[in-house]
Amino acid sequence: MARNNRVARCGNDRRSLYDDITDKIIAELEDGRVPWVQPWGTAAAKAPLAMPKNGATGRQYSGINILLLWGSVIEHGFPCQSWLTFRQALSLGGNVMKGERGTTIVFANRFVPEDEKQRARETGEEVAAIPFLKRYTVFNAAQCEGLPDDVAIVAPPPPPNMIEPQVDALIKATAIDFRIGGSRAFYTPALDYVQVPPPQAYHEPINWHRTALHEMGHYAVRWIMPHGRVRRLLRLLSAMRQFGIIRAL
Repeated sequence: MARNNRVARCGNDRRSLYDDITDKIIAELEDGRVPWVQPWGTAAAKAPLAMPKNGATGRQYSGINILLLWGSVIEHGFPCQSWLTFRQALSLGGNVMKGERGTTIVFANRFVPEDEKQRARETGEEVAAIPFLKRYTVFNAAQCEGLPDDVAIVAPPPPPNMIEPQVDALIKATAIDFRIGGSRAFYTPALDYVQVPPPQAYHEPINWHRTALHEMGHYAVRWIMPHGRVRRLLRLLSAMRQFGIIRAL
């Protein structure tokens, strides 16, 4: 009975935590943030586009925590991707500043209670591990004071001229009105131009090239194969995707 109560309690905690995380993600979607689809940052993000990491251990966060921490960076305009628990800030000789509110992240794992180990030994059955989901509160390094300089260090922005020469030559060869800037990627048929955010705004340089070529594909469908031959071009593009010749369109 005790084991059943423990499992039930754990299940209720998980459901409550799942609800909290789901509500958080829905709120971000309603605000127009889709970090797992959009490969570039936004004007609200002041931190370098990098994986969030623990400032004390240097370990990168994973799973749903990446989305939660990226969302917090954008929402609050934090200047870095370094995070600490309250105790970790103290252990590094600093502290969380008064009035600061943390960001909730989660840790999932399984454990085997001692009474379950004993039951398995007595019955010869396999032990039944109990899954658990635990929430933690972390603070951005910018919410702390007195930390060592290397904890809250802000990585330099990516160097300029990040466009591959071959792609740059292709863009110029098409004579397309290709604009770099803003926080959205699109081709507008009415005004006949392509616009993508700058390369420095992307989490990975290759994603800028994928996005640029994708938007140029929309331009190609409209202008390179006119006079009713659009279907032919679409079939060609489909075949090129199928055989791995292109991946961006």
